[in-house]
Amino acid sequence: MKIDISKANAFVEADFMKTFEPQVKAAQEALEAGTCEGNDFLGWLHLPSSITPELLAELNATAQVLRDNCEAVVVAGIGGSYLGARMVIDALSNSFGWLQPSNAPRILFAGNNIGEDYLTELMGYLKGVKFGVINISKSGTTTETAITFRLLKKMCEDQRGKDEAKKVIVAITDAKKGAARTTADKEGYKSFIIPDNVGGRFSVLTPVGLLPIAVAGFDIEALVKGAQDMEKECDSSVACEKNPAAVYAAIRNALYQSGKKIEIMANYQPKLHNLGEWWKQLYGESEGKDGKGIFPASVDLTTDLHSMGQWIQDGERTIFETVISVENPNTTLEVPADEENLDGLNFLAGKRIDEVNKMAELGTQLAHVDGGVPNLKVSIEKLDEYNIGQLIYFFEKGCGISGLVLGVNPFNQPGVEAYKKNMFALLNKPGYEAESAAIQKRLK
Repeated sequence: MKIDISKANAFVEADFMKTFEPQVKAAQEALEAGTCEGNDFLGWLHLPSSITPELLAELNATAQVLRDNCEAVVVAGIGGSYLGARMVIDALSNSFGWLQPSNAPRILFAGNNIGEDYLTELMGYLKGVKFGVINISKSGTTTETAITFRLLKKMCEDQRGKDEAKKVIVAITDAKKGAARTTADKEGYKSFIIPDNVGGRFSVLTPVGLLPIAVAGFDIEALVKGAQDMEKECDSSVACEKNPAAVYAAIRNALYQSGKKIEIMANYQPKLHNLGEWWKQLYGESEGKDGKGIFPASVDLTTDLHSMGQWIQDGERTIFETVISVENPNTTLEVPADEENLDGLNFLAGKRIDEVNKMAELGTQLAHVDGGVPNLKVSIEKLDEYNIGQLIYFFEKGCGISGLVLGVNPFNQPGVEAYKKNMFALLNKPGYEAESAAIQKRLK
């Protein structure tokens, strides 16, 4: 994996790296020493190198049980409990689903919304389909996931009987406490632990992400190896200018201080749409607090050049782009010649589709820079488990450093509780009587 900031340098002071190096080093030292705010959630920092072959073997064995007994597996989780797995699975899967890895069930995602139509349609799809469930929740009481699991548990038991259902329901939850842990122990489900010191948005390299990815038929050993190698590349002992996570954190903060308040992740590979979704949670939930933070947005290019392209090119100059580039596609396809050439495309005949895409990428990057949009470029060799593992750790480490340089606690999320208090009060949940009374006064 490589990061190129040459098309952003003109928008910051010439020696910005020297300016930010002391702050970046201080952030890295605080992460390593565990002296920063949120230091009880630093388990991700050396997570890749701590993953044991025994854990990977246990995950693969459980995945095989689900693969052998299920036509579909529903991953019930929200936020970091599903976005990482979905990002990896979508990036590695056939876009149209007809070429799955051998014996892989269809992976479905639920528990990430409270849509009645969505859940009704999911249950309609699962009728007559042998399915299993991976329930991912530290507490077991997150509303979206808990409702979904209650529905799926009953349906699975009705379909298979309780004894058979418990073989295809897996819990990924807290080691000792919470409703999901109590249920798993009572029902006898196979379970894996979400480490106490790893927050949800950093959890893709725990069983939270690794089990669904393994069930989908992908190589979690290679994914972890990519993350392990990037952990070394981003180690605090590596000089800042050679450390990709340090460079990313520094240039982001330099651009932010120069007035660039929005970062747009742009990809030119449709399979990476959910990389943007995962990345938005990682950075938005980590940095958006205390009245600070770069707003994370994402676009799929070239598709969104025909919708968002005008705004990016000519809109308010408060943005910068981080382009994700895949150097080598996994397939080969050329533009054919046409004798009549009515569409005027014979000048492209014989060229690979990827070459056309790469020239669109470069041409867009040059146009946006000319239009006042700094561009960063993050490149990987190809779409496979190893390279995606590198991307995961690079963005996680960059996030930890960047948030501390920004001056916030990157590992808490105090703002996400506000809507829950209102929702529970409106639904008359026991214990929320005072909040309910206050809301009713506001609504009169």
